[in-house]
Amino acid sequence: MGSNKAVGQTAEAGFQIGVRRTLPLYQEEAWELLISPSGRKLWLGEVADLSFTKGQAYQTVDGCSGEIRVVKPLEQLRLTWQPAGWEHASTLQIRLLPTANPGRTTISFHQEKLENEERREEMKARWEAVIADLQSIGEHGAVQ
Repeated sequence: MGSNKAVGQTAEAGFQIGVRRTLPLYQEEAWELLISPSGRKLWLGEVADLSFTKGQAYQTVDGCSGEIRVVKPLEQLRLTWQPAGWEHASTLQIRLLPTANPGRTTISFHQEKLENEERREEMKARWEAVIADLQSIGEHGAVQ
C-alpha cells in the first residue's frame, strides 16, 4: 500500500519540519543565548519580559502568541506558536543536544501541526535562518 502523504506530513502532527545545527558553544552558553533578550528576539520575536516558566502565555510585538508548555533548563523548550493570521497554533520544540566535543552543542528546532506544505517550507526557511544567526552570534562571542 502506498502513502499519499507529502514530504513532512504525518497522520498525528500534520506537517512538520526539523532543522538542526551544531554551534560552537557549551550547552550552558547555548541555553543563555536562546533565552536572552537578543537571542529570543531572533527565534520568538520581540516580547515583553518573559521568564520561560511552564504555563506562561506570551504575545510578541508582531502578533505571535502562545504558551510555554515545557521548560527543561539547558535541554528543552516546548511551546505553542501561532503567528498573527494563522488559523491554528503549531507546536515548537527547541532542544539543546550535547556533542562528543566539549564546547559544541547541537541546537534543534522542531515544529509540528503546520497547515500545509507551503507553511512547512516557510518555517523551514525561518528556522534555518534563525540557526544561522544563532551560530553567527556564537562564533563571534556576542552572547549577552
